[in-house]
Order: sequence, then C-alpha cells, then structure tokens
Amino acid sequence: MPASVAHHRRGRLPLERYTEGILRGDRVTLARAITVIESELPADGELAARLLDSILPATGKSRRVGITGVPGVGKSTFIDALGMHLIRVRGERVAVLSVDPSSPISGGSILGDKTRMERLSVEERAFIRPSPSRGHLGGVARRTRETILLCEAAGFENVLVETVGVGQSETAVRSMTDFFLLLMLAGAGDELQGIKRGIIEMIDGMAINKADGDNKRKAERARVEYSSALHLFPASADGWTPRVITCSAIEGAGVGETWDMVLEHRAQLEASGHLATRRSHQALEWMRELVSMGLEDSFRGHRGVSARLPRLEEAVGRGQVTPFAASRELLHIYRSQEK
Repeated sequence: MPASVAHHRRGRLPLERYTEGILRGDRVTLARAITVIESELPADGELAARLLDSILPATGKSRRVGITGVPGVGKSTFIDALGMHLIRVRGERVAVLSVDPSSPISGGSILGDKTRMERLSVEERAFIRPSPSRGHLGGVARRTRETILLCEAAGFENVLVETVGVGQSETAVRSMTDFFLLLMLAGAGDELQGIKRGIIEMIDGMAINKADGDNKRKAERARVEYSSALHLFPASADGWTPRVITCSAIEGAGVGETWDMVLEHRAQLEASGHLATRRSHQALEWMRELVSMGLEDSFRGHRGVSARLPRLEEAVGRGQVTPFAASRELLHIYRSQEK
C-alpha cells in the first residue's frame, strides 16, 4: 500500500502536505499537525520528528509569552483582550496555547477556553489550541514546546502560553517562553502573604487585573506593595527588573501598556544577547526532558518490567519491599534484557 494511502486511511496527511500548509499559515493544517505532535502512536512520533525538522528553519522568530495566575484572576479574559490588541492595534497574528486541566478519571480535557475567549475565537488572525495536560507537570501539555515551533512556522508573531497555575506548571512554562507574566488580583491588603517566593523569582512582569470600578484604589495599592516587594529580590542575570502594572481586561485599560513592557523586555534581551542565551538553554533543557521521557516510555514498555512492576508496586505499598530494592530489581531486569 502506498505511504500516502496509509496516511489518509489513518486520517493523516503526507509530510509534504503538512509542511506546505503550515508554512502558508493554514490553520486547519496547523491544527492537524498539532494532533500528530500530541499523538502517542509510534508511527505518528516518526512523522512528528520529520515534520519538526522540515519546518525548523522557519521557527524562532515569535515572541513567546507565558501567562499564569490563580483561578478566577481572569486569565482567559485578559488573553482575549491582549490578543485583540495585537490583532487590531498592531496588525499581528497571535496563537494561544491554553492548557486545560485534564480529568483524573478519563484523561479528557475541559477545553472551555474557546468559549471564554469570545472575540479571539472568531478572528482569522488568531489560533487557539486548548490541549489536555494528561497530568504532565500539573498543567503543561507534554508537547507544548513542539506546538510553539509549529505556530512560529505558520507565521504567528506572538505565541501566548496559558498555564492552569498549579504545581510545577509555572516552572515548565517559564522554561519555554521569553517573558513570564503573572496575573494577580488586589485583595484585602495582605497580597504579599499569598505569593509563592518561587513564582516571584521567575516572573518578568506582573499585572494586577480587574482594576476597574471600586477596585481601582485596591489595585493601585497592590501595585505599590508588589513593586516594593520585587525590589527585595536579587536582580536577574539579564539585568531586567520586573515591573507591576494595573489593568482591566474588561475595559481594556492597561493591556497595551502590559504589551509595551513585553516589547521593552524583548529589546533589552536582544541587545544584550541574553535572548539567544535563554533560547539555547531552553533547547538543551527540552532535549534532556525528551530523553528522560523516552527512557521512561521504553522502561515501562519493556516486557519484563511491565510483568514484574505490578507485583513490586504492591509489595512496596504493603511495606514488604523497600523502594530502593524494588527499583534496583526493575532496573536490573531492564538492563539485562536490553543487552
């Protein structure tokens, strides 16, 4: 059977069709290519690797921005407003990679962001891709980095990565973006108590959202407190000092100023050479993560390991075998049968 026929029977296109469609910015082809990237089928893995190689020269030119914040802060509304600013005011295209929390039972995704981003979802110059996290790093889809490259090759000047804001997801998003924005709300005066130090050390900027109506004064007070707190942290290696801005996603106030901060940060990183350095470090980290994931998949798929693993897990759970002894036995099985 010809390869092209096999591809079509599985709902897949030949490599050349994916490459051509992506490079001319076709959103339907882009969506289908991302499905291939996210697939866990071995055949799709080979196609995905070849596809990424084919589009690699057209990648790397976008502004990669990570956006996080606690539930209820208005991330989707803010991204909707920011995306419209990029399209209507700046005349640019924007891709939103929004990672939804997966169901712990079915592994499915809520996928509600398209309905929350009402304006962006109908814009031709916008592409919204909600992806199930499948439990990976508390909220970052396993293939988000590869998806960023596909969006860049499709001509999107701006790629926004929204995280669910739990667990290690902030660290993961920080490791794949150029600018990391934290959205916050003005509370009852004890805002600084609730900030996790680790997140603050990672951010490049902060926006106090919902600064409208009676909340304006609270938001301004929070901005002053956060700004003072940020000066207590040591300066970043790239010399950038994170800033705090108030904004209202509903009214659109402060959204343009937030993006101006992103652009100023980008210009400073490019001028100092830190952007290239950061991208280089991220690529190496990505490679190591892929190697680790590949080794774990190989380990769990090993016939001897998969046969022995359930019994050892049960024995460890009952306290009959130590985790150290169990891991050594499993690794011995894997290594001995690999030779």
